[in-house]
Amino acid sequence: MQKILRIFSKEYGNINQAALLLGCFTLLSQILALFRDRGIAHFIGPSPELDAYYAAFRVPDLIFISFASLASITVLIPFIVGKMNGEQVTDEARKLLNNIFTVFLVSMVVISVIAFFIMPYLISFVAPGFTPIMQTKVILFSRIMLLSPILMGLSNLFGTITQLFRKFFIYSLSPIFYNFGIIIGVVILYPILGINGLVLGVVLGAFMHFLIQVIATFGCGFTPKFSLSVNFREIKNIALVSLPRTLGLSFNNIALISIIAFASYLPSGSISIFNFSFNLQSVPLNIIGVSYAVAAFPTLVKSFSGEKKDEFKNHLKSTARQIVFWSLPVIFLFIVLRAQIVRVILGSGSFSWENTRLVAASLAIFSVSVLAQGMVALLSRAYYATGNTKRPLTVNLFCSVLIIILSYVFLHIFQNTPIFRYFIESLLKVTDIPGTEVLMLPLAYSVGTILNFILHWYFVRKDFMKHESFITKTFFQSLGASFFIGVVSYIGLSIFSPIFGTTTFWGIFLQGFISGIIGICSGILVLLLLKNEELKDLMETFKTKFWRTKVLISPQEEL
Repeated sequence: MQKILRIFSKEYGNINQAALLLGCFTLLSQILALFRDRGIAHFIGPSPELDAYYAAFRVPDLIFISFASLASITVLIPFIVGKMNGEQVTDEARKLLNNIFTVFLVSMVVISVIAFFIMPYLISFVAPGFTPIMQTKVILFSRIMLLSPILMGLSNLFGTITQLFRKFFIYSLSPIFYNFGIIIGVVILYPILGINGLVLGVVLGAFMHFLIQVIATFGCGFTPKFSLSVNFREIKNIALVSLPRTLGLSFNNIALISIIAFASYLPSGSISIFNFSFNLQSVPLNIIGVSYAVAAFPTLVKSFSGEKKDEFKNHLKSTARQIVFWSLPVIFLFIVLRAQIVRVILGSGSFSWENTRLVAASLAIFSVSVLAQGMVALLSRAYYATGNTKRPLTVNLFCSVLIIILSYVFLHIFQNTPIFRYFIESLLKVTDIPGTEVLMLPLAYSVGTILNFILHWYFVRKDFMKHESFITKTFFQSLGASFFIGVVSYIGLSIFSPIFGTTTFWGIFLQGFISGIIGICSGILVLLLLKNEELKDLMETFKTKFWRTKVLISPQEEL
């Protein structure tokens, strides 16, 4: 572990610099993801076929998360570095990688083949509300997508090498090419093959993701090969180290599978509505919360392993404050400008105005938990950095079960309590359109995630901070500024909507963009008056030309 920390401690700047640079890379990937979703919305739109497409991801994703993450970058790198001579590749290091490659590939192929044959039984749990015809489509799509966890898992394995030799720019291209492959499926294959072309685009994207990593490993001294004599004891140790984190990821995925199962009983298009809004809220989450959490992790590990507890606490505090500082304004902006955001990004072709309003309402509900999701990403890593994996595992399990229960409870209350239904629909301005039941699913997810954050926050304060408050000042300063951002943006919409109109792309874009910019300027002014430390740090970071900083991890949430 000390070797990997020495490698990761060179020439990388502070956490804020690394996180901002990661955010820039992530932004590029997320922009392409938005183009992907716009293409899907334009050509297909919320529909039974698109519901089947999104439902088909669940089993392959569960396989990838449950098994591919056992060979995660975070876990593998220390083991491999421990067998290297400084930065020189040794035979022992090659042997370990060959063993992992052999066991991983054989296991993934066997698991995927088994899943291929039992897929009809699995889909009966994933989409129980679908008609037999639609379930048959989900089975076909899922079987095709089973190639994806194999390719993505191998890509993740090769990514260990590119991370190890700090080829971060090339590594960052993988998620971009993954989305590019899906875009090819939407634009080129869909008109020819229908929805099957979109499914093939997913496999193409996974292959391109894998190919980039293979190319990046050339010249590194590692060429994974099949090993005939595998040290299974060593493989077992690696798997045991990774198991708690893998279970935590699996619990969240199982919660999403349950949500999709509930949505399968709702009107057609509900799964699509949920996924569109989920993807949109993931953009600020990945750029802010995940980027800061990933950038902070090696520093937290280094501080804790060096028994520098005060340094560990200070890094954790500063990173948490940055996530709060950025996330709260985003929440208010997304709630106020939700219709403009959705219409500009998704609103064309087969994506109707009713679809826009439902996705916008769902996005508003998801947005409330963006801060909580980002903080969970950071606080759980604080425990991983200390070697305590039981705490986040227990909390994630509890909250994942809670999300499943709340999904059922909220749907039941919504469908059987007219007053509650009218309150939610009136609050989100969707009283005159059908299919609003789907809004209970993001509500359950957000409530469960916020509780997850509260529990993590409570235990982190207890275990590391001795009940010391570490985000209160930043929270209230950012909340005050965000309130002004929301109010000014809302007033701006009232002024600019009649000027630019609401019937054209540019009209909707300009009213939302100008209102948002004016709102952000008012928020900055409030923060300046409050002498906010995070704003001051941000300005200092820009003066350091952070984009020239070398970063230690990829812009992608590493498995």
